[in-house]
Amino acid sequence: MATGKTTTLTFRIEPGLKEGLRAAADREHRSIANMIEVLIRDYCGRNGITIPEQKTLSLGDDRTAKSAKR
Repeated sequence: MATGKTTTLTFRIEPGLKEGLRAAADREHRSIANMIEVLIRDYCGRNGITIPEQKTLSLGDDRTAKSAKR
């Protein structure tokens, strides 16, 4: 299943925080980007912040894929 579009987020953090993030990601066998997503979703879930769900494309449905390209 393919996901919808993503966006780029660029920010600066202290080297120690980056190392902690890398260690957390490694421990869970995740990329740093995926670990950040997990942390944001966890925080939002615990604090009542709704994250709009992204629509996904089914790889087997040509009509969906064609309409998404338009």
